Parts: sequence; C-alpha cells; structure tokens
Amino acid sequence: MTDLRTWRQFCVLARELHFGRAAQRLHMTQPPLSLAMQKLEQALGVTLFERSRRSVRLSAAGAALLPQAEALLAQAEALPAVARSAAAGISGRLRLGFVSTVGYGEMPQWLRQFRERFPEVALQLREATLDVQLEAFDRDELDAGFVIHAPDAEPAGFETLRLSEEPMVLAHAEGVGAASPKALLDAPLIIFPREIAPSLHDAVLAFYATQGRRVAIAQEAIQMQTIVNLVSSGMGVAWVPRSVMALQRAGVSYRALRMPGLPRCETRLIWRAPAAPVVDGFVAHVRQALRGSPEGK
Repeated sequence: MTDLRTWRQFCVLARELHFGRAAQRLHMTQPPLSLAMQKLEQALGVTLFERSRRSVRLSAAGAALLPQAEALLAQAEALPAVARSAAAGISGRLRLGFVSTVGYGEMPQWLRQFRERFPEVALQLREATLDVQLEAFDRDELDAGFVIHAPDAEPAGFETLRLSEEPMVLAHAEGVGAASPKALLDAPLIIFPREIAPSLHDAVLAFYATQGRRVAIAQEAIQMQTIVNLVSSGMGVAWVPRSVMALQRAGVSYRALRMPGLPRCETRLIWRAPAAPVVDGFVAHVRQALRGSPEGK
C-alpha cells in the first residue's frame, strides 16, 4: 500500500515537472524524491514520468492518475474536519423511526428546522409501528424513534422524551353522529392490532370494560389512515389520537366523548444510551422546540 506521503510527492512533482523545484516544495532533497518515484512506479508496474536529461513529462498513466491522487489527498485532508463535525453532532447520519400519527403533529416542522440547522446530517426516515421500531433498534437499524403508547407505559430500556399526551377521540361515520355515546360504544370497533401498541390497545379495551360494554371488533388495521378509511365505509367506529382529527376524510366525523376513564395517548421520542452526538443533537433540538411550543410553556 502506497502511503499518503508518496502520493503527495507524486502530485507535487506532476505539477512542477522538475525534480529540483518539487523537492524544494516538499522540503526534501532531490535524490530521496527520485527514489520514491522509482519505487512508486515499480509498485504500480507502470511508468509515471518520462524523463530526459532536459525535461520531465507525465506519461499517459501519470496524467490519468494525477486527478485521482489529488482527490485522495483532498479527502485525507478533510478527514479531521469530518471527525470533528461528527463528534460535535453537526454531521453524520440520523436514522429516525416514527409512527404515522406523529405526522399530524409538530414532527414535520421539527424535522424541517433540524435540516436547516444541520444540513450536513443525512436524515433517514422510516415509518414503523412500535413493535417494528423495537426490532429495528435491536438490529442497530434505528438511532431514535417517535412512538405512541398509553400514559407512563413507555418501552423499557430506552432514554425517553415526553412530547405530548392527548385524549383519544371516536371516529365515526357521519350518519351516526347523533347517536348517544352508549350507542356509539355498542357499534363494531375498528382497531389496530395489539402487537403494534399493546398498552394503547389494552387501554381502549379497558375503557369498554369500565363502561360495561362488550367489544365487538369488526376489523384490525395497522395504518391510522386505513382505519379512518374503513370508518368512512360504515364498517364501524375507531378510537384515534386527537391529533388525527387533522386527517379529514369524506364521510368521517370525530367526536370527543365526555365519559370517565377515556383512553389517552402519549407520544415520546425514544433512543438508547450512550447515543451518538448526532442523536444527542436531535434530542436537544426537540427539547428546545418543545420549550417554545404552547404545550411546552
């Protein structure tokens, strides 16, 4: 393997095309430079310089190699800055998971502001439910994630930042909007599978139990948009976080019931410690954004 010092010598000589001037620029004498170029040519098995008693010229191989060698040296010179930027959390890669519901809140704005502040961070987004995110963390495929769960039921083994807590509202077809709350609870239920948000799923079913209602699950669906679309078809009703009311679908209305024990949804940012500097930087960014939001004041 040829070291960077030899490539630097090659580049200087290729630009000067004079052993004496090149040696002077390199703060060395001419014989060691000549020997270094001979060894480089022997290692590569090609002639890089065509020499005569009066001149030095680049060969075709040398001319082709020069821009590549200069690019290599430029990359090597940039490495310390890259390392310092990564250590400071202002460059690198951030792999971020999120559940679909957080897209109806402030997350898009936080991401836009983060990219404006840290343009050298490559942001990789992955929409995934809680169970999928936890598996991705175990495989080291995520650095941080936005998740939802019942209040105070955040996944174990993570550092967390509480973002919001909101009541769940009932999405129903417009034709049943005048029905009483008890009648709505008797309607077939469209709900997400338990494995994607166990604590939230259990909170919904526990609410029905406190109301003395038997749950009739009509359909399970993973994506909140799919659930709302099924509600519009008249298949049943669904409990969704209040922020999902921003998802307007023809034939669907949202209703906040006034009953004790209504299920609530908590949203958190989770990550594992020790975290990379870029993750710490993102967490700090979200903390700052929360302090500036009406809910965070």
